[in-house]
Amino acid sequence: MQISAKVIQHSSRIGLGTKNHRFITTFELEYPRFIHSELMTHRLFSRNAASSRAIPVAHMIRQVEENPAMPVHWGMNQPGMQAEFELSECLQRSSQYLWKKAAKSAARIASALNKMGLHKQVVNRLLEPFQMMKTVVTATELDNFFYLRCHKDAQPEIKVLAEKMYEALIKAGPAEALYDGEWHVPYVTRFRIGDGKLRYADCNGQELSVEDAIKVSASCCAQVSYRKNDETLEKALVIYNRLVDTKPVHASPFEHQATPMLEPHFWCGDCQQQPDWEDGVTHADREGNFWSGNFKGFIQHRQLIKGHVCNEYYGQEEEGV
Repeated sequence: MQISAKVIQHSSRIGLGTKNHRFITTFELEYPRFIHSELMTHRLFSRNAASSRAIPVAHMIRQVEENPAMPVHWGMNQPGMQAEFELSECLQRSSQYLWKKAAKSAARIASALNKMGLHKQVVNRLLEPFQMMKTVVTATELDNFFYLRCHKDAQPEIKVLAEKMYEALIKAGPAEALYDGEWHVPYVTRFRIGDGKLRYADCNGQELSVEDAIKVSASCCAQVSYRKNDETLEKALVIYNRLVDTKPVHASPFEHQATPMLEPHFWCGDCQQQPDWEDGVTHADREGNFWSGNFKGFIQHRQLIKGHVCNEYYGQEEEGV
């Protein structure tokens, strides 16, 4: 089992002075599913994660048998939420043996249920305690996450994950500075040539328009939930249309693409009235910062997608009625 974190894309918004020089970062993470609920408590994160409803049972069984998720700290029982001291080496080995035995037992039962024809959205639930999962996370606000999860009182596994994320962020180097109309598009290659204009390309080096770059990025973020990424434009168009054309719209993969706000603060220009707010701005905070969904200083692509949210629900309509 290996907890890992890598930076997929790191961008900054050029503003007036250091206060307005903000960042947006996309990570690709791998960690035990049993800490996924803790990651989900951080509401300023946009996420797409491996889905038990989408991944074939055989694939999940193989992962659990070959690489089961396990604790990184075999803490001794004591009052409270933290286990300060670990079991003896002998008891740790025994605990690890029993944990792996439980994983193999769950895999055997899952295999039997799978042969009976039970759907993967049910069978895979048995395997979740032992599952390693991949998640794409994009955020503009990371400080509070690091403050809470790099702390000694955090659960050891998410502490390891947070520390690896912080280390990856430091090693990522300078962010790509974005100007008006330029986009943060995870899984899409970006480059500038002599004229200084930001350009985009897919995994085959095919140059993309801004619109197609957004589609490839959204497609790749969606694919994390069920398959190995296909980063080509051809595949992206198929998946993008599938996400947008369904009802309800599958909007979460569109949360990872973003472009700098033209006027990121309430006191910029004529922003005191809501009709003057830029498309995609959803609210302002007490300090006058504009937000787009859970991003500060960047317009989130999801907020520009028609039908990305339902604000009035009157019961499920019957098809054809």
